[in-house]
Formats: sequence, structure tokens, C-alpha cells
Amino acid sequence: MGQLLNMNGRQRLMIESAHKRAVFDINVFLAAHITRNPKSPTAELLQRWRNKEFDLLYCDALLNEIEEKLMEKSISQSIINRLITELQLFAIRIEIALTDVVPIIVDGPDDDIIIACALAGNATHIVTYDSHFNILGGIYNEIKIVDGLKFLYEVRKDYE
Repeated sequence: MGQLLNMNGRQRLMIESAHKRAVFDINVFLAAHITRNPKSPTAELLQRWRNKEFDLLYCDALLNEIEEKLMEKSISQSIINRLITELQLFAIRIEIALTDVVPIIVDGPDDDIIIACALAGNATHIVTYDSHFNILGGIYNEIKIVDGLKFLYEVRKDYE
């Protein structure tokens, strides 16, 4: 059973479930692919997603930005293609309309797409290292906004 929340004049169904649904900011994917540490929190998060420990949500705009930013950081095209294919096959694609993208984060308008994707996809978490999200105080419309390590602790059920 879910709970309906009013969201900018629209209703949003909150899914009551222990299963987490996350939208990753681009910087999480970058951190996972740039690190040389195989035990990095972001690399472990991607592996735990592959193990189906939580749902990962994306929209087309995020997918395009992931590809663009990884290419800018000289990540090999084969690694980028593999990630994009994995996301298309195993993550949950959320359709968002331009009207769903409401200006919330003045200093980071691209971040509004992440919020729109999270809202439309009934996400439980936005995972980011972007300080622009700090103005939201760690939560927005019942969606937790955390960094990769905090989300990893929650996925592991490793609360400190």
C-alpha cells in the first residue's frame, strides 16, 4: 500500500517498501569509473546494484549526460558503452517531460533533472557528491539526499 503526496499540484504515490530506489548524480558514476580503489564506495554501489540490492533509476537526459561526462574524463568507449547498455537493460527508465523539470537548484540547473527523475520514479534516494544539493537539507519531498558512502551504509544496513 502506498501513500499519496501532493507535489506541486500533482499527486505522487509513495511506495512503502524496504526496497530502495535511487537516482545517481553523474558524479557518482564518474567517481566509480575514475577510482583506482576497487573497494571505493561508488564502485561497491554499482556492484550492489548489479546484484539487485536496490533499484537504480535514470532518464534519457541523465543517460546522455553520463555518456558525455565519462567521455570528457577519457574513460574508454568500451567501458562507457558497457555502462550505458547495463543501465538500459537493468536500470529503470523514467520518462520525464520538460514540464516535470522545475527550477529548484539555482546554482545547478542540470541538477533539477535529477530531482524530476527521482520524483517521477518514486525514488527513495538521490545519491550525489554535488554541494548544490545542500540547500535542500538532505531531503526533498520525502526523498533522502545522501552521498555515496551514506547510501552504501544504508544498502549494507550498516548504520553508524
